[in-house]
Amino acid sequence: MTKNPTEPFTLGHSPDPDDAFMFYAMAKNRIDLRGYRFEHRLEDIQTLNERAQRGELHISAISIHAYAYIADKYALLPCGASMGDGYGPLVVRKHPTPNVQCSTPKQEADARESLRSGTIAVPGRMTSAFLALQFFLGEFKFIVVPFDKIFDAVESGRADAGLIIHEGQLTYARSGFEKIVDLGQWWTRKTGLPLPLGGNVVRKDIPPRVRRDLSEIIRESIDYGLTHRDEAVAHSLAYARDMNAQLASKFIGMYVNEFTRDYGDTGRAAIRRFLTDARDRGYVDGPIEVEFVE
Repeated sequence: MTKNPTEPFTLGHSPDPDDAFMFYAMAKNRIDLRGYRFEHRLEDIQTLNERAQRGELHISAISIHAYAYIADKYALLPCGASMGDGYGPLVVRKHPTPNVQCSTPKQEADARESLRSGTIAVPGRMTSAFLALQFFLGEFKFIVVPFDKIFDAVESGRADAGLIIHEGQLTYARSGFEKIVDLGQWWTRKTGLPLPLGGNVVRKDIPPRVRRDLSEIIRESIDYGLTHRDEAVAHSLAYARDMNAQLASKFIGMYVNEFTRDYGDTGRAAIRRFLTDARDRGYVDGPIEVEFVE
């Protein structure tokens, strides 16, 4: 599936403040795009994962979990990562329960037993949050709902708990929910590594020289946002569902950082550990060849 040279590159990312922050400079021509043109496609992460399986977009944000299913079509860009360094997706529920902090082995065991007895609303089977929850729980009952409807699913009783990604990680308490487990915190405690959640990929049928150019443009866009933070945060507020400027800035700070500029050795090790553990436990088929654009 080669690209028509007269067409822009299709660039898929989520309509979220962290992605809006990363791609602000590209969307608003604040940096030199080196003659390339980009058509931004804003869609939820589960849809982007599914489109990547079909190889539809030239460049796309994806869940790292989904990379196991698209490694034949796409290479990972070294920039654009969303890594949970001691924090990440949350499992929440509405009704108070004892020992919910999950900070001791006994509390972890109690949380697992409680969660396995009910149904959990999840934002998609290919999300990294879902895979992290599989690592934590093993087998469990779940329903798939759009990420922004998970609170509703728990509130209405369709699910007993919800797996929360995006801004819900910061807004759950004010909506009357309590945290059962922070999967990013649990993963880091277990492995000593950040939890790899999202990344950017580029199609392998694009010539290597062009792939390197695209990688550098995206890195420059991230750098521009980090250097012109107030300007980029202001742009991102249009995508900050249920968040004021302070919360949106906090969320962006969680997921746009040095790992976003480049995975580095630690980030690369985290991805390989995440996908290797998934293969070893039978959650994905292997082997998985992790290829980065260097």
